[in-house]
Amino acid sequence: MDYYLLCHCLLMTESQPCGIDEGPAQKVSVSMPAGRIAAVRARTGTRGFSAYVSAAVERQLQRDLIEELLQEHEAQAGPIPQEMLDHAAQAFRAAEALVDLECGASRAEGEDASTEGETWRGRRAR
Repeated sequence: MDYYLLCHCLLMTESQPCGIDEGPAQKVSVSMPAGRIAAVRARTGTRGFSAYVSAAVERQLQRDLIEELLQEHEAQAGPIPQEMLDHAAQAFRAAEALVDLECGASRAEGEDASTEGETWRGRRAR
């Protein structure tokens, strides 16, 4: 962020808030289940908790915006045809199968299986 933008955000009032990724960091208090807090701390250590939570909020905001765009598009153009939904699901399954094959081949060649988690984080498209 450049100096002008930083100063501009610092001078803004609540009626003119900063953009989503602008402005100084602020401390907030949130309540979460103890188990979730422990899981985040186990992944981030003592200094990465805020960055982890901030990234999670950013992803949720992106998902919310995508959902809003999809709803707006559906209101204008009608629902997505089932055949397109089926095609998208098939494409995800094919991509998932390719990853499974590549990971299996990598492990067979002696590559460390932990590298899979660095790229995919153990998540699978559903």
